[in-house]
Parts: sequence; C-alpha cells; structure tokens
Amino acid sequence: MIIVILIIFLLGYVAIAMEHAIRLNKAATALITGVLCWLVYMLNTTDKHLVNEQLTTHLGDIAGILFFLLGAMTIVELIDSYDGFEVITNRITTTKKVNLLWIIGGLSFFLSAILDNLTTAIVMVSLIRKLIRNKPARLFFCGVVVIAANAGGAWSPIGDVTTTMLWIGGQVTAAQIAANVFLPSVACAVVPMLLLSFRMRGAVEVGGTEEAKTIKPQTPVRERNIVFVSGILILLMVPVFKTVTHLPPFMGMLMGLGIMWVITEILHHRKDMQDKHFLSVLHALRKIDTPSILFFLGILISVSALQSVGALLNVATQLDKQIGNPSLIVIIIGVLSSIVDNVPLVAAAMGMYGFHQYPVDHFFWHFLAYCAGTGGSLLIIGSAAGVAAMGIEKIEFFWYLKKIAWLAFVGYIAGIGVFLLQQLF
Repeated sequence: MIIVILIIFLLGYVAIAMEHAIRLNKAATALITGVLCWLVYMLNTTDKHLVNEQLTTHLGDIAGILFFLLGAMTIVELIDSYDGFEVITNRITTTKKVNLLWIIGGLSFFLSAILDNLTTAIVMVSLIRKLIRNKPARLFFCGVVVIAANAGGAWSPIGDVTTTMLWIGGQVTAAQIAANVFLPSVACAVVPMLLLSFRMRGAVEVGGTEEAKTIKPQTPVRERNIVFVSGILILLMVPVFKTVTHLPPFMGMLMGLGIMWVITEILHHRKDMQDKHFLSVLHALRKIDTPSILFFLGILISVSALQSVGALLNVATQLDKQIGNPSLIVIIIGVLSSIVDNVPLVAAAMGMYGFHQYPVDHFFWHFLAYCAGTGGSLLIIGSAAGVAAMGIEKIEFFWYLKKIAWLAFVGYIAGIGVFLLQQLF
C-alpha cells in the first residue's frame, strides 16, 4: 500500500513539474493526487473510522494554512486595489538592477522575520508586479524574494511554520534561535544576491504589469494611505495576536480581514454599490488566485496521506539508522523539504528525537530550523513562499529549476558553513 501511494505521489509530482508540457493545470493534478493517495489508504485498511479521523485531523491543520493564505492574499489584493503599494514604490526611485536587487532582497529578509515568509512573498511579489514591466527581469526578482523570505523566516520564531513548531514544542527559545540562526540565514540570502549582482547590469523597465495598468477609478491619497497602513498593521499584528491569545495564526488573519472589510465599508458607506465595487473586499476576493489555493490544498492532502501511512517517519528512521550523523541527517531533511512539505518532516524529526538526546536549544534543533526553513527554496514548490510566488507571477517549475535553484543551493550551503563555523568557535 505504501509503495502504491508513493508511486501516485511521485507521478503527481512529475505531472505538476511538467504542467506546461502536458497542458494540465497543476491544481487539478494536485487535487487528484491528494484524493487518490487517501483513496488507496482507505481501500487497504480495515479501520475505516481511523482513516476518517486522521483525514479530519489533517484537514484541520491544512484549513488553518489555507484560510491564512486566503486572508493574506485578500488583504494584499485590497491594498493593491487602492494603489497602496505606491507608498513604497514611489519611494524606490532607483532603476539600477543591482540596487533594486539589494533593496527588494533586504526588505524580503527582514519583513519575513516580522510577518512570515508566506505573507512576505505575497506582498513583495505584488510590489514587484507594480514596479517592473519586463517579465524576464521580474521573474529573477521574484526568485530572490523566495530565497530571502525563506532565509529571513528561519531565524524568527514567527517567521516560518517549522521554526514556530520548534518554538511551541519547547525545542528552542526565541532569543537563542535568533542568536544562532541569524548569521547563517544572512549568508543564505546574501550569497545568492552577491552572485546575481555580478550578472545584473543596466536598468529595469519600470511601469509594472499590464494588469497593473488596468483603468480603474483614481483612489484619493487619504483612502490609499488609510488602507495601506491598516493592511500592513493588521499583517504585523497577526503574530502578536497568536502570542497573546494562543489561537492559530489564521484566526488573527481572519480577524484582520474582517476589520479591513469594516474599514473599507466605512470609507465608502455613502457610495452606491457600483461606485465602490472595485474598492470592496468582495472584488478583492474575486481577484485572488483561487487555483493556487486549491493547488496548495492538493499538495498538503497528498503529504498528509504519506504522513498518516507512516512513509515519512519510515524515511526519517532509515536516515537515522543508515547515516547516524545528526548534522548530515538535518542537511538531508532540508533538501527533502524542497520536495515534500517541511512541516511533516520536522514533525517526524521532533518525534524521533527526545529532549534526553537533544535538550532545549541544542544545536541540532537550531540547525533543523535553518535547514528546514531554507531548504524549501531549492524548488519553487518546496515552500509556501515559493508556491505563493508561483501562483501570483505564474513562474514555471523548470524555469526556476534552471535559473534560481542553483543560487538557492549555493546560499543553502553557505548558511550551513556559517552555522557549523559558529559551533566550532
């Protein structure tokens, strides 16, 4: 049974990677793959009730991620409909590719630590689409956003879901994870940008995408600023909401979306439906990339099936038995996280190793946070940030594999080197 499920997953993965060659939307492939994995599991077990319970449990976690994504994308789309990103883009006056590279990379790195890598990718890719007209150039900047956002999220307890898991599980403390993983994360982001700096010459063609130039009602500066400031503050407050209330992050995001809805309704309460249509949350909800959300759902359902049948735990156990070296195991887990979701891999590692082996703030946990957080950059579908960028900018799998993956790998290895040097000194 496990072999059949693995084959289905691998075939689905290949079909997703060859989306443009076979002319089949990746969302359809992911959904079919996810359902087939669970179908095979259900047909080959006698305890149907257990399978349904496992599916319901996983669906609760998956729904949290999807509603978080839905809320974040809607808020960003709403800010965009009010031309809110002009508050930033108007202040970015440089057109030199190298300067823009460092500005966008630096913003992505630090925003990711404050927000999270997923929200940062949505915000920054949307900003790039407003700023740069030429698509080939735009794609390179989106690749930098993915690398920098994943690197920035790894060292913050609220920046990446796997680091958050380790923080909540008690394996790491906020101060120590920041102190020990910050420099490796900087290396992971800076090295690829340095390499790109030698290749990027000249200026970008400013003006944004064709969609950005769509004729729509001019937004008053006051309304634009209110929506922009409100939206960014709400995104910033989501981690605070989680810390204070101990509710899942998606609850804070949904609360924020509701608040944004109220704010926009108050701003336009005297207008009729037709006049305020383009500036409403309803319009933003219609504009978000729903196929990408369904793709994410399919991928997470597939991975949850692998987790439920014990395939991922078996892989982790075999790694422990065959390799033995904990540092090498963590590096491999990081690479694997670019193929399958890093959440179950980290969950499996947390289950394999107890506090008696690796106490709180042991280097193993910090190294795991770094590798699982940044390893997903190796493939475009290896991280939430990559999936978001892929959906918004329609980045092709093989384009990313050819143009960006090697940069992400060099950065990943550079961060590993910095981390291991820290342990020596």
